[in-house]
Amino acid sequence: MKYVLLICTPVGGEELSPAEIADDPRFTSYIEEVRSRDLMRGGARLRPSTDATTVRVQGDEVLLSDGPFVESKEYVAGIDIIEVADLDEAISLASRHPAALAGGSVEVRPVWE
Repeated sequence: MKYVLLICTPVGGEELSPAEIADDPRFTSYIEEVRSRDLMRGGARLRPSTDATTVRVQGDEVLLSDGPFVESKEYVAGIDIIEVADLDEAISLASRHPAALAGGSVEVRPVWE
């Protein structure tokens, strides 16, 4: 089954650049494991939530606002798309993600196929 791991970071928490993630042993060992087991199907590191634009439509009017969709203590900082046997394996992988271990969270969501 395919799952999306929504990597959530605490607002005001440490914001690592892609270069910093590439140099961080917590992330490099996790990424190496996922890739060596051929579980990764895609993913992306997202820019900070302050760079987001939210789009809403009311009638014929398109409304734009800067920032994320809702006020929250966390925001989605990245996504991983994985393919594993079942939810238990997806949860096991998410529980070892550096973001979850550093005070953030990882939401595990199945993908419609």
